[in-house]
Amino acid sequence: MFGENQIDWEKLKLVLGEDNLCADNERYHLNWAGKTAAYRALQTPTFNTLVPCKSESVDFDTTQNVFIEAENMEALKILQKSYAGSVKMIYIDPPYNTGSDAFIYPDKFSETREEYARRIGDKDQNGYLKRDGVFQGAWRKNSRDNGHYHSNWLSMMLPRLHLAKTLLREDGVIFISIDDNEQAQLKLLCDEVFGAENFFADMIVIRSEGGGLAKRVIKGHDNLIVYTKNFPCFKGIFKPKDIRGKVIQRDGIEYWIEEDWLRKEFGKYGTLLYEEIEKIKGIDKKQEIDTGILNGEYILIPKGQNHIVGRLRKIDEDGSKFYSILKHLNKNGESDLKNIELNNFFDYPKPVSLIKELIQGSSLFSKNDGEIFLDFFSGSGTTAHAVMQLNAEDGGNRRYICIQLPEETAENSEARKAGFANIAEIAKERIRRAGKQVSDGLKAGRSTDTGFKVFKLAESAFKQWRNPEKRDAESLQKELELFRDVVKSDAATEQTAYELALRLGFQLTDPMQFSDGTVWLNDAAGLRKTALLLETVNEALLYQILAQSPQKVFALDKAFNGNDALKTNAALQCKDAGVAFETL
Repeated sequence: MFGENQIDWEKLKLVLGEDNLCADNERYHLNWAGKTAAYRALQTPTFNTLVPCKSESVDFDTTQNVFIEAENMEALKILQKSYAGSVKMIYIDPPYNTGSDAFIYPDKFSETREEYARRIGDKDQNGYLKRDGVFQGAWRKNSRDNGHYHSNWLSMMLPRLHLAKTLLREDGVIFISIDDNEQAQLKLLCDEVFGAENFFADMIVIRSEGGGLAKRVIKGHDNLIVYTKNFPCFKGIFKPKDIRGKVIQRDGIEYWIEEDWLRKEFGKYGTLLYEEIEKIKGIDKKQEIDTGILNGEYILIPKGQNHIVGRLRKIDEDGSKFYSILKHLNKNGESDLKNIELNNFFDYPKPVSLIKELIQGSSLFSKNDGEIFLDFFSGSGTTAHAVMQLNAEDGGNRRYICIQLPEETAENSEARKAGFANIAEIAKERIRRAGKQVSDGLKAGRSTDTGFKVFKLAESAFKQWRNPEKRDAESLQKELELFRDVVKSDAATEQTAYELALRLGFQLTDPMQFSDGTVWLNDAAGLRKTALLLETVNEALLYQILAQSPQKVFALDKAFNGNDALKTNAALQCKDAGVAFETL
């Protein structure tokens, strides 16, 4: 009769057979205290943005990798327009809700947008999120004694999973590490967010071996829950095939020869030789095999006076399905950090080998497609490490986006003693050291992207409209005067440019060039050439811009200095040139 350490009165009434219970609204669904508020948090727009931090980045101008230092729900909201339907795989290792976890959950839904923005951005003089002050009410230990123990965790996870789903491609997949504390609740939550029809697997990851102390049983595994965005579009997860046949090369492509495939198809005849096909299976099968030989699908392999029909299979397009039990011990994760002299800073870091296996399994046949891998509970940065290492091993060009809250390290912790004020600082240093380790281990003539762009959460560069307390004409006029220039006076040009780029749907790694009063944007394919006009516009500048044939011109109203005729002329010139024109 208890739920979340409280008496469940409705359940008690049901068991006791109380007559006035209503069954009209009965249905199978997951519900908890705060669910409506969690959906409200999902629907609340963000008024923050991401600003670049070049000094903490590596190869900022060329890298395709991104590290975002931010509260992850805010970061996911900011990424929605630019990355919707773009992410191949998501891996997250969220708080397990063991009763000792401290995490943020959206429990203050009566506050104003300004209060919420201030709360999630409450920082000390060094820019680190504080555990006291206005932030204290949201960052707390979710104790088992708390009456909303499971509810708080579900309210934290729901909006983040919905936002993550939007970012996934139609053939995308999400892996979520969890243990027994919330495995059952997480499975039901994912059924609601992703759809039960998109459930793919509930895998076991063996994380420890040997003895130990336990009240019930000695725990040696975690769960790994797997969901697809759209199951019919998902191609599966695969391990590289254990090749046992001869390998040949044709036109620069490696194939292996499968010799026993006909035996599998016609098992009762044993080994079926080429010379026996017509006699045993008829002329049609013989012609089918002959056509396959001409097309390069099959090859004849001498066997005595006869031949075996070998089937050619591309090595890069051949894999074996995953087994539901994986073995990646926690001690290997500790060794990964020890190898770059960052051990003793994290409890139970995930092994690089685990994340690498999942990434490879999701991209075995598309390693060169520049696919994006996202981790928005990135912790020590294991996912970034795994992407770089796997690319170095198989020549892929996968990309990563890692998001980590700049949570303060404990005052007397080894991390603080080593000079790391927050977890994000450790993660960035881990990626730098891992990148150097990967680069140093590359074979001569090979290269891989070991850089990353750092972005941090900040208030929008643009003013937000506030309804004046007084509704008279004078008060409204004063508010309108403030919006003659929508950009805040202290906003840097680069910050404004990146915020506009995100609003226009450009990704954080898309090319951005500052030139003669114009910010030029484009996508990776070079198909969205856009001119941003943030400063002063004149006829000569418009002529120069249109001469470069952009797809779009986007200008701030203030750039026309109140010259409506110039603004109208710019719109007409763009229209005549077939260029989209927009102002703010």
